[in-house]
Amino acid sequence: MEKENAKNPRNRIYLLTTLCVLFWGLLFYFHFVLLGGNLVSESISLRSNPIKIESFHPSSDPLVQNNPTNALISNEANKSISKDFVDTEVNNERTLMSNRKINVGDIEKPHEFMFMKALRTIDDKNDPCGGKYIYVHDLPSRFNDDMLKECKSLSLWTNMCKFTTNAGLGPPLENVDGVFSNTGWYATNQFAVDVIFNNRMKQYECLTNDSSLAAAIFVPFYAGFDIARYLWGYNISTRDAASLELVDWLMKRPEWKIMNGRDHFLVAGRITWDFRRLTENENDWGSKLLFLPAAKNMSMLVVESSPWNANDFAIPYPTYFHPASDADVFAWQDRMRKLKREYLFSFAGAPRPDNPKSIRGQIIDECKKTKVCKLLECDFGESKCHSPDSIMKMFQSSLFCLQPQGDSYTRRSAFDSMLAGCIPVFFHPGSAYTQYTWHLPKNYSSYSVFIPEKDVRKNGFSIEKRLREISPEQVKIMRETVINLIPKLIYADPRSKLETLRDAFDTSVQAVIDKVTRLRKNIIEGRTEYDNFIEENSWKFALLEEGQREVGVHEWDPFFSKPKEGEADFDSSVDAGKNSWKNEQRSRAT
Repeated sequence: MEKENAKNPRNRIYLLTTLCVLFWGLLFYFHFVLLGGNLVSESISLRSNPIKIESFHPSSDPLVQNNPTNALISNEANKSISKDFVDTEVNNERTLMSNRKINVGDIEKPHEFMFMKALRTIDDKNDPCGGKYIYVHDLPSRFNDDMLKECKSLSLWTNMCKFTTNAGLGPPLENVDGVFSNTGWYATNQFAVDVIFNNRMKQYECLTNDSSLAAAIFVPFYAGFDIARYLWGYNISTRDAASLELVDWLMKRPEWKIMNGRDHFLVAGRITWDFRRLTENENDWGSKLLFLPAAKNMSMLVVESSPWNANDFAIPYPTYFHPASDADVFAWQDRMRKLKREYLFSFAGAPRPDNPKSIRGQIIDECKKTKVCKLLECDFGESKCHSPDSIMKMFQSSLFCLQPQGDSYTRRSAFDSMLAGCIPVFFHPGSAYTQYTWHLPKNYSSYSVFIPEKDVRKNGFSIEKRLREISPEQVKIMRETVINLIPKLIYADPRSKLETLRDAFDTSVQAVIDKVTRLRKNIIEGRTEYDNFIEENSWKFALLEEGQREVGVHEWDPFFSKPKEGEADFDSSVDAGKNSWKNEQRSRAT
């Protein structure tokens, strides 16, 4: 009995110890597991909610990859979670949601944008193509190569077959009178940019088969050649057919879903008005390609853009010079610097008697009255005006080259004249300044002279007097600026490659890449590129300097007054398109 009584106190101690351990165990379980589980659930719930960026909804937009929530739960379960860790995660998520802004390098799933892989290549210093990759769609041949096989149908007035030779440069030009260089000169058609650009793209050094790496996506559709076949004598169904088929094909592609086409671009070597039919009236002009909803997301590069629309961008008309090396360009520039120019100014063109707004008649009249002006009158039957040799010889002999509006705002002649080192004189800002903002300085007075059309219409106004007011020193500076611009205004031979110089193709592609990159970063940051963007003021926004976000009253507002309800975008855009056949007839090689 004495031994049993001695054991009882010890048993009671064991019992009390066990109860104490159980109590504290339950307390810790309640605190860390039950309460902690709620915090983990809260964290997971926050992570699963999509980030709302203005009107942009990642939960329904393919720009964001939505990973399954259970994958997140699995990842969290594998972590050793403490209360401090959970609290930190919750606070971080709340901060992220309140700021609604993401740093490119810090994005975590499921907020991973599908273009993030492409953006990250920009920071890869070991990749010479980082941030410059281009993915090219492999379109069915009916959208490009088949058109070249039927080249006789590409123009009602011109047999385009010879102009599609030599990678789109056309037949070589002989240097009989010593006006050209011995190599690199071709009888290039002004509407051949489609095929020239596509062939240059085939030689682009940063092509990729992985669209997730692409800084931009190229659509090799010969839009200009397509519409040229059907502009005259065909119904609107025929004119729109290829465009509708194209967007249908593109929208089914996985590459389209990355940004709904906002990273896509294509080229058309015609003026924008050929692709902006406003109605379904059979008598209305052109196709409606640029008004298709899908096309509004893409960037279309044309030789003349609309000042009131945001989905087209102007690139230079092709000239006759397509160098195969840097040395060819440098030699030509040096030659233009050394030329003696006997004429103060010159003009190559035809009057527009049917257009009361045209100032060509006044220009021709003044040129005929003075010995300091060289004139080439271009009209039917006048072969010299359409001879590359005659045109370039005249421009090389002139200090200034007059560039009034043609059938539309722009002219190929402007680029031929600058190639000759001749200072262009423009009479409407839509002829160059609001057009080629990727290729020409925004400080237009550094390379050109601007004389408003209204001044030319005034009685007693003299273009000669106005040009003589510019000092010889200033003329020399301006001419040097023009000559230095030459590389960016020409398309190099697609079968060769320039080493250090960037031509019109390189400049255009880089501008598209920059545009897409800015858009992607703005999407991530939840902001727009501009404040209070209004599409009809697109021409103003294109003139803003880097960092500027708003536009206001501009000196050129009177030149781009808002079109009236129901009228075409450009007060004579329809006429410009319909009359372009005259321009094509005049451009026929003779």
